[in-house]
Amino acid sequence: MLSNQTINTLRQLRLNGMADAYSRQLKDAHAAELTFDDRLGLLVDHEWTLRQNRQLSRLLQAAHLRVQAAPEEIDYQVPRGLDRSLIQQLLTGQWLTERHNLLISGPTG
Repeated sequence: MLSNQTINTLRQLRLNGMADAYSRQLKDAHAAELTFDDRLGLLVDHEWTLRQNRQLSRLLQAAHLRVQAAPEEIDYQVPRGLDRSLIQQLLTGQWLTERHNLLISGPTG
């Protein structure tokens, strides 16, 4: 009964991600083997991820993008001077961790 009260309290606090993750933990036998810190960490991570995903969805919707573009859909057959290996290297994000700047210029579309 205490578990249901905890879930309801989490929902009242608008921590729906934590409430969902806690419900799943209660049903999972392996979760009982985890330490308190591990279980709490999983709950917090789930809530944070849920909020980040919601924020990203809101921002994408507010951007009113006409076409959802993805790097996997780049057509290298069209002569645009794109270097496939350079694009793949940029997609790793290593330039971000090394704190380098990136400037892309040229026509769009």
